[in-house]
Amino acid sequence: MNLIFLGAPGAGKGTQAEVVCEKLGIPAISTGNMLREAVKNGTPAGLAAKECMDRGDLVPDEVVIGILKDRIAQDDAKNGFILDGFPRTVAQAEALDAMGVQIDKVIEIAVPDEKIISRLSGRRVCEGCGASYHVDFKPTKVEGKCNLCGANVVQRIDDKPETVIARLKTYYEKTAPLKDYYMRKGKLITVQGQEEIAETSKLTLAAVEAK
Repeated sequence: MNLIFLGAPGAGKGTQAEVVCEKLGIPAISTGNMLREAVKNGTPAGLAAKECMDRGDLVPDEVVIGILKDRIAQDDAKNGFILDGFPRTVAQAEALDAMGVQIDKVIEIAVPDEKIISRLSGRRVCEGCGASYHVDFKPTKVEGKCNLCGANVVQRIDDKPETVIARLKTYYEKTAPLKDYYMRKGKLITVQGQEEIAETSKLTLAAVEAK
């Protein structure tokens, strides 16, 4: 089964993709993680992506599509995959169709903006091992230090409140039209994000498994 997860930045797409990935035994492919890896490795695509990400802008289609093509060609994606963070525009969705990639369902995780701003601006990431934390929901045992490796835990530039607001604006302008695109194809299912992650997971799995 090939799935797409839609939703504003911080809606919990990545978390729910991991839950479904475990249940179905298919990889969750996060373009955000792929792009950050490219940035970390200093590849030409990574450097181009970094400039855009630092501004809260979308990374150009040709950069993302190139990285994605390589990823879904790998062996672990042959029985299906979950795309988290791609497509982000109707043009990217059309490019995916043009690649001959069959998408079975598109799951939208819907969360109000004010909750997203609170979630994202509280996120922290370990500079060493990449572990994720949150100042309210998942704090470190020692302030500012990773529980796993002891390295510094920092706020990513794209999680700062002003960047989050810019990212939401970009989402509504560029990504929200995808809902109509996939609704017309009869593939869109909307899941309302709940306070408890486990409750959202129940609804998400039910949407995926529905006939």
